[in-house]
Amino acid sequence: QVQLVESGGGSVQAGGSLRLSCAASGRPFSTYRMGWYRQAPGKGREFVVDIRRSGDITYYLDSVKGRFTISRDNAKNTMSLQMNSLKPEDTAVYYCAAAASDYGPYDYWGQGTQVTVSS
Repeated sequence: QVQLVESGGGSVQAGGSLRLSCAASGRPFSTYRMGWYRQAPGKGREFVVDIRRSGDITYYLDSVKGRFTISRDNAKNTMSLQMNSLKPEDTAVYYCAAAASDYGPYDYWGQGTQVTVSS
């Protein structure tokens, strides 16, 4: 079992930056694949990026490539998402997720943090 808590969301103007963090507690953080998803108003949840237990990054959602950067710090049990050059279409609730394997669905989810980008 692992508990996930996101932080760092907020409101920013287009072109600005935010850094989201996900703090994990429970089983050793290093044993989990970690990921970020987001859900915009009226839309389904979409994958943004994830990072394997080894630190390898699988892939980024095309629309965030070159602007978002995922990282993890196993010693601090945290994962981050640096978001630069934000666009209004990045507005969404961002969720942190954890999985016990490097493939397959995610097992645990955070409560989400709101990111609002105004034009």
